[in-house]
Amino acid sequence: MSDNRQSLSDLASLTANAPAPVAAAETVAADAPIAPVQPSAPLRAQEIDSLGRAYATGRRKDAVARVWVKPGTGKITVNGRDQEVYFARPTLRLVINQPFGVTEREGQYDVIATVKGGGLSGQAGAVKHGIAQALSKYEPALRSAVKAEGFLTRDSRAVERKKYGKAKARRSFQFSKR
Repeated sequence: MSDNRQSLSDLASLTANAPAPVAAAETVAADAPIAPVQPSAPLRAQEIDSLGRAYATGRRKDAVARVWVKPGTGKITVNGRDQEVYFARPTLRLVINQPFGVTEREGQYDVIATVKGGGLSGQAGAVKHGIAQALSKYEPALRSAVKAEGFLTRDSRAVERKKYGKAKARRSFQFSKR
């Protein structure tokens, strides 16, 4: 029993002699400039095929786009045609170029895409999704910027199927009292 009391008194004397903990703010001098925080190295590895291209699949509604991105002059080819020909509406071309605008890479990458299914609007969204994913695979440092804009998230909204006993997915047939 006396050994326990002796050891407790030894511990008390050790804690009394210990230096006081220093706060983190006190360690930095007031005159020293604060260095900007450097972004850490990308956690993901660069994914490039033997031809120097990054591949990704983009989806929206019923449209599926297979997209290859490689360094170039900014030419975008969709189903073998130029983007101005395939997506005639300027708003659709604007949608496709959004990932390049966010990452400040306009005119630096060539895009080759094949799209199937859906309409033009869904296809443009699918190509945008594919470009954003392929860019993040080619340059993993761009992933945070593209993800912050929500371009890596697949928009899963699709047309609801028609149910039996209904005119459309939810619309009932016209009611007739007599």
